[in-house]
Amino acid sequence: MTTVTTRRDGEVLVITLDRPKANAIDVATSQALYAAFHALDQDPALRVGIVTGTGRFFSAGWDLNAANEGEAVDAVHSPGGFAGLTEYFTLTKPVIAAVNGLAVGGGFELALAADLIVASDAAQFWLPEAQLGILPDSGGLLRLPKCLPERLAIEMIYTGRRLSAAEALQFGLVSRVCPGEELLDCALDLAGSIAASAPLAITAAKDVIRATRELAIEQGYAAMRSGAIPSYQRAIQSEDASEGSRAFAEGRPPRWQGR
Repeated sequence: MTTVTTRRDGEVLVITLDRPKANAIDVATSQALYAAFHALDQDPALRVGIVTGTGRFFSAGWDLNAANEGEAVDAVHSPGGFAGLTEYFTLTKPVIAAVNGLAVGGGFELALAADLIVASDAAQFWLPEAQLGILPDSGGLLRLPKCLPERLAIEMIYTGRRLSAAEALQFGLVSRVCPGEELLDCALDLAGSIAASAPLAITAAKDVIRATRELAIEQGYAAMRSGAIPSYQRAIQSEDASEGSRAFAEGRPPRWQGR
């Protein structure tokens, strides 16, 4: 049974988790998700990925039934970690999580690993792991306190408190909320806006943000200017950098070459 499907929409790869009833993620599904994200990363014709789910759930997270049936708790899910993305630190293309419903535990962690989140107005986010005697160690412990006010993130981790789509928007966890039937169009609109930007600039921006996230501003500048982030140097010295200003001066859309 295929649990992950992909389709191209121009320069966007839409990755859909389809594993009824709750889109729970076992090792095989993690590996299928990783294969999709890796295909996105390797294809020069693709610029942006969208990951979404079918039905009521975006994803219920780790498949506890598989664990009860013998799948090892510490199983290596994929080279990209749990759900194929949570530890895919070398991915060069941006990913949007289009959260269609309930994002629970590892499903929430999958969304947190994306660059941006758009959500259905029926979406909810929560981490129930502590109530199950386990930990949200596929990104919840590490990413959530950086995405929300720390005290709120701690409350969610300690108690399993749910965050509605409206609250997620209020606190900046998601960038857009829309009716469920409009969710994919909303995500594709955002992906199209990203794809209209220079590809080298997007890769460099992603790398700089990732490399300087834990640094003070002064240290971040030093790292960025040091030559230690090759994609930054490549972008600012590229033909596309000249094309952007030239197109602006000539009053026309830029023609990006990725070089």
